[in-house]
Amino acid sequence: MTNDALEFALFGNTYQEKNEQAIRQTLCCLASHGARVHIDRPFYRWLVQEGLMEHEADTFDGDRFSAHFALSLGGDGTFLKAAGRVGAKPIPIVGINMGRLGFLADVMPDEVEGALGEIFAGQFSLEAHAVIEVEVDGETFDGNPFAVNDVAVLKRDNAAMISIHANINGEELVTYQADGLIVATPAGSTAYNLSNGGPIIVPGTHSFILTPVAPHSLNVRPIVVSDDVCIELRVESRSHCYLVAVDGRSRPLTEGTTIRLRKAPYAVQLVRRQGQSYFATLRNKMMWGADRRTPF
Repeated sequence: MTNDALEFALFGNTYQEKNEQAIRQTLCCLASHGARVHIDRPFYRWLVQEGLMEHEADTFDGDRFSAHFALSLGGDGTFLKAAGRVGAKPIPIVGINMGRLGFLADVMPDEVEGALGEIFAGQFSLEAHAVIEVEVDGETFDGNPFAVNDVAVLKRDNAAMISIHANINGEELVTYQADGLIVATPAGSTAYNLSNGGPIIVPGTHSFILTPVAPHSLNVRPIVVSDDVCIELRVESRSHCYLVAVDGRSRPLTEGTTIRLRKAPYAVQLVRRQGQSYFATLRNKMMWGADRRTPF
């Protein structure tokens, strides 16, 4: 594949405080390599408004685009939105971190030219991430039914704890009395799951994690299961309703509905720089094992 044949679909936030220079640098780098750029329409309008568009680009809406790579300019939240738009398209995603922590969007702004140069040279690797597919009462979940990070079943703001009956492949697991339950992928293990005491799972280990949120019983702990199972959840609530959040996109459901979670028939392909290590990312992003008494 020649450089001038490469096409990129760009996604970004319409609020990018102090990131204008990094965005301009990214656009100029793409232009210098002769790439054809397609930009999500709201992001394109913001770029024009801010005077950042110096080169010609096409626009697109929704998932009506094709490209060799998707480029996410933002934090992990922006990356997840881009992944939702890419869906089952075999388009690898490059995450340029203009947010905070950035596990998925892990290319720092000062690394943009080097990372894009490696992509044009074909010097990169792809990391496949499993996706959770959501069904509600046998029907496809409204909107985007796929989660790269996690699916969370949560009580409403003013409700008491909820009862979540969990089955694995039709066999009873446990009834969680809690504020909620998180079902996370390995990619999502360092997100909401981790903040609730769940384990970190290395990508490629073919597993899902079930982690309760503020469980009533202290002997109910997170559990790791194979990602080839069907997880079935049924919720009871005093308020007779609850929330389901799919990668943070939440909607209310009524008591008595059945939620089924399975591995989706496709995976998200994340572009990694050559020599990039997941364990180095853990150490650097999370200060994992750092001791202030010794150099890190």
